[in-house]
This record gives sequence, structure tokens and C-alpha cells, in this order.
Amino acid sequence: MTDPTQICEDILRADKAGNIEKAILPSENRIIDRLLDRRLELVEAYAEIHEKLHARPYGIETMLGIVTNVAAFWNPERVADARDARNRLEEVNREIAELAMDLAGLLEERSEIGNTSGFASDTHYHIVDVIDAASSENGFYRFHLRDELKPLSSRYDLKYWPSLAEVVRVIGQDADIAGTAATDSLTRAATTGSRGSRADFFKALFELIMENDTASHGHIPRGFKLSDSTLATLANCALDLGPDDVVDAAYVKRLRQRLRGESR
Repeated sequence: MTDPTQICEDILRADKAGNIEKAILPSENRIIDRLLDRRLELVEAYAEIHEKLHARPYGIETMLGIVTNVAAFWNPERVADARDARNRLEEVNREIAELAMDLAGLLEERSEIGNTSGFASDTHYHIVDVIDAASSENGFYRFHLRDELKPLSSRYDLKYWPSLAEVVRVIGQDADIAGTAATDSLTRAATTGSRGSRADFFKALFELIMENDTASHGHIPRGFKLSDSTLATLANCALDLGPDDVVDAAYVKRLRQRLRGESR
């Protein structure tokens, strides 16, 4: 007789043992422990996963790995951190734009004083000198690029080069117009909403399932779907949600309907 719960738990235990042996992914091991602790709640979910994926080589392993990965790295706390990072990146770009404009103005003022007052400060004025100083500890620069770059500063006078103020001003303009976008599909899926919610976990879960389907050379059948109740159970156990916080099948159904509407 086949016991889907035993099969799934053996896979989880093997994953945990492999992680421990390699000293990696302790956060995923914590999710595995949660799933093992709440085994009675997962019997029906494991049965559905086994029924739909047992004929696929590595199908069950892949699906369980998706659950532990998303719960470890795309749980509500991690997604909140990602949103904070996005907001901070936008704020940093605004600050860079403002400071660069101020610094460009000061650099121009210093040059003007040096050219008209009879006084000068012993500071860099050529972009090549700045590059050379900034790369003094860079062995690749010193041994491969320096001997080619330095002669150019004497071969071509200042009219051929941007001033330090112009370089700084371009850095500021670049930051001012910069857009902020996720660099991978999971980050994009989990942070599309304006504020965090449990939906973020499911969005990341759906995205990672698609990234591991046969259309993407993975082990999950294309168009694979688990029932609303199984998805709710997996989320409740993997995220260790208590009785007052659990999501149910109706929540997952509404979320799927909303996401389908948004994709049209």
C-alpha cells in the first residue's frame, strides 16, 4: 500500500538531511520541521500532491521544495523587508539626485575660485586622476588598464574630457529619473501590491510553480494546479499560522479569481 504522507515526509526529511550535511538553507529546514510537526493537518494535501505528481519523476520533490522555499524566503516578514528595501532604494536615489546637484555646484564654484582668485587647492581636477586614485587598490586596473588610460590624460587636454562637476551632475540626473523594478520574477510577483498581505505568499508560490513546470524545463506539468483547500493547508502549516490567522479554501478561491481578472 502507498502512503502519500509517508512518501512526502521521507522526501522532506531527505531534503533536511542534505541541507544539514551541506550546512545550507537553515530557514528551509525550519519550514520542514513545521510541516513534520503538523502532519495530521497535511494528510489530505499530501494525498492530492501524490495523486497528481507521483507519475512525474521528481514531481513530488519539486512541489514540496517549492513550498519550503517560498515559505522560507517569501513569507510575510520577508516580503515586508523586500517592500522596505524597494522604498529605501527610491529614497536613496532621491537623496543622491539632490546631493549630486549640490556637489556639482560646489565643484564648479571651486574651479571658478581657482581660476580667478589667485588661490588654488591641491585637489583632483581631471577625471583620469580620480579614476586612478579610486582604483589604486584594484590590481586589475593597475596591471591592465592604468598604463593605457593615464597617457590619454596628457595626450588629450581638458576640452576632451568631462569636468568633475559634469560627471557628478550626470550621476544625479541618472538617479533622479531612475525607475525601481524587481530584478526577478518572484520578487515582482510577491511585491506587486501596494501593501503586504497573505496574498504575497500565494503569488510567489504560483510564480515558482510556473518557473518549475515543463514549459520551463521543470518537473511540474504545465498548467498544474492544486485545489484551494490544499493550497490553504500548505500555507497554514508552512507559515505556522495559528487558529486565529488561518486562511481557508474560500480565501484562496477569491485570490485566484482576482489574479485571473488582473491578468486579463
